[in-house]
Amino acid sequence: MSPILTPPEIDRRHRAHESDNGSGRRPPTDKLTGGNGEGGDNWNDRPQGRRGPRERLSQVRMGLFFGLFAVLMFFIAIVSAFFVTRASGHFDAYSHYVNEWLPTTIPSILWLNTAVLLLSSASAEMARRSMFREVDVMDEWIGLSRRTSQRAAAWLSVTLGLGGLFLAGQWIAWDQLAAQHVFFRSNPSSHFFYLITIAHAIHLFIGVSALIAALIGLRRSHQLASRQILVDATVWYWHAMGLLWIFLFVLLEYGQ
Repeated sequence: MSPILTPPEIDRRHRAHESDNGSGRRPPTDKLTGGNGEGGDNWNDRPQGRRGPRERLSQVRMGLFFGLFAVLMFFIAIVSAFFVTRASGHFDAYSHYVNEWLPTTIPSILWLNTAVLLLSSASAEMARRSMFREVDVMDEWIGLSRRTSQRAAAWLSVTLGLGGLFLAGQWIAWDQLAAQHVFFRSNPSSHFFYLITIAHAIHLFIGVSALIAALIGLRRSHQLASRQILVDATVWYWHAMGLLWIFLFVLLEYGQ
């Protein structure tokens, strides 16, 4: 049931609504959910015929969801082939069943890489939450400071550094296997190890590029809502890559 407004309140809300032209003049904060827009925020407020901050955020998240779904299907196909190949074999000329699958010993540095990626996900989430901290957002909205963007940029920089460490650690793992003469075509197991880790590294590199773009956007974008949406989408992509790696790491460590 809608609240009953007195004439001054109606006039005040009407003027506030007309002043929101989608340019970020109204602070898109969220008191309860850090950007999901429930409970007292103004993410739904927008001029007629224009997309408001809530609608823009929803559309970006929906696009990200479909993109991540495609990535998930790609890795599901690889994992399915992994299990099929592991279980397959053939009979030789002497009617002996032969399975060419030789488990690949996982370099121990992958444990450290996994810890680094988990830390990077935590720092990324700190950046996302800082962009929706109401007290600081209000100051940034009225132009007193860019405290939210500065704090988010610091956390994103930490995430970027940790992401770079993870990729460097993956390179070291590949180099360690090569030193043991375990290459892409050595056996089916090593084939899938390289395929899975390289494919994930490519997708994580896309996340690193998104982090760089977010840092640039935090510095150059004049719309607070745009900065919030950019950080939000980047961080959710990074979380997805972290969760995906945990699954792949468990598969490589225990599924062979």
